[in-house]
Amino acid sequence: MDVSPESVGDALTRLRRAQGQLAGVISMIEEGEDCAAALTQLAAVSRALDRAGFKIVASGMRHCQAARERGEDPPMTERDLERLFLSLA
Repeated sequence: MDVSPESVGDALTRLRRAQGQLAGVISMIEEGEDCAAALTQLAAVSRALDRAGFKIVASGMRHCQAARERGEDPPMTERDLERLFLSLA
């Protein structure tokens, strides 16, 4: 299944935000800042990435459901979507 920016807009926003947060974590480590603060920010990046991944899977589920409702074969099976979902867990 192809991913379009329109179908995963919120996930793309989250990924851009996480990219900025990760750059901040790298800077914190390079500058020798407090490790607890860096790890707190790293945990936030991790959660943002997870949420973006779940948004992308949810978008795929909606896309496949819409295809079924139109009487078309969905681009992915439920098993494929489940496998993607579980890869994030």
